[in-house]
Amino acid sequence: MSFPWAENYAPKHPLTRWIDEKLPVPRLVYNAVGAGYPVPRNLNYMWNFGVLAGAALGIQILTGIILAMHYAANGLVAFESVEHIMRDVNSGWLIRYAHMNGASFFFIVVYLHIFRGLYYGSYKAPREMVWLLGVVIFLLMMATAFMGYVLPWGQMSFWGAQVITGFFSAIPVVGEPVRQWLLGGFAPDNAALNRFFSLHYLLPFVIAGVIILHIWALHIPGSNNPTGVDVKGPQDTVPFHPYYTAKDGFGLGVFLVCFSLLLFFAPNALGHPDNYIAANPLSTPAHIVPEWYFWPFYAILRAFTVNWFWVPAKLWGVIAMFGAIALLFFLPWIDKSPIRSAKYRPAYRIAFWVLMLDVLVLGWIGRSPAEEPYVRIGQFAAAYYFAHFLIIVPLIARFEKTLPLPNSITEAVLAKHGEVAPVGTPA
Repeated sequence: MSFPWAENYAPKHPLTRWIDEKLPVPRLVYNAVGAGYPVPRNLNYMWNFGVLAGAALGIQILTGIILAMHYAANGLVAFESVEHIMRDVNSGWLIRYAHMNGASFFFIVVYLHIFRGLYYGSYKAPREMVWLLGVVIFLLMMATAFMGYVLPWGQMSFWGAQVITGFFSAIPVVGEPVRQWLLGGFAPDNAALNRFFSLHYLLPFVIAGVIILHIWALHIPGSNNPTGVDVKGPQDTVPFHPYYTAKDGFGLGVFLVCFSLLLFFAPNALGHPDNYIAANPLSTPAHIVPEWYFWPFYAILRAFTVNWFWVPAKLWGVIAMFGAIALLFFLPWIDKSPIRSAKYRPAYRIAFWVLMLDVLVLGWIGRSPAEEPYVRIGQFAAAYYFAHFLIIVPLIARFEKTLPLPNSITEAVLAKHGEVAPVGTPA
């Protein structure tokens, strides 16, 4: 998807012209993120989160490389090496806090990115591959974050690894061997630290590679837009640069301001105080919780308390937790409505906001103790989560009475400002 003149693009500066002849990187940049890439003219700030996620990944990779120079993946000294980074390495406290809070901001923008895709129907044809690669990125993020949370070797790190990997043992036959393979033994120790450290260092680069595929897949059909209407012609688009580079720049500035406020004024707000206590296998914390971005899935994991059909509750919880993510892979085929944007789907819009409330409730339950009334509330919230995707969305797609779509993006933009598209404008 490019402007007619983009194919004949030639750099003006002699150096960039020489580079383009030998290796067409300037042409690639021009067509990928420059004036040669047309985007719908009505994109709002909800389309900033892709760029913000890329910026968050950059922060994680840069700070992670520096931290790896000083970290020791050994159970005897791992906790002390983190304290050494915080106290003795020049600006080590800043780098460590930036890495720790950067993970939270990475998940914040990715969750908002996913919710925007759900609201505007960005998972629908012809962008199914874009959505599927996005879910793969989300899974890789979760694996990377879990292993990174173990590395400080505090109380919550150790017991989080013990509890979460322990759920693999619920899988018949292969579960316990898989758990031992992950840990390198029967319990978290030096082998687990070495494996988790190696994979935690490697996976961000894998994520970066999948992001390239994600962007590549996006450039084939082009970006979705708030109306969900396909681009009808050049009048519906503007060049990515300078229009959306400026918009993304503003969004990046807001992101960095918020990140800096948390980093300098409340760096431990999203962490757990027990993780500043060295890991002790003989002392179990009163309440074991994962990081906040895992809370909804942890609530689903704990929602099963009784055995069903001779299947242990523990195994049902594991199936439900992975199923909650697996549903996202099938969403393009679950929702068969021809209308993409929730702006023109009143029933779906209500269901979307109820789902958002349900996810927040699951997050609250995930951080709460495994006792009543939290267990019962979590069961209802988990049941609704699956009902939304498996029952409510298919029924809405079949019976919903949608609002009339605009004939083109240009018509929708002009109508928003009380104007009428010129006669003869393609629709």
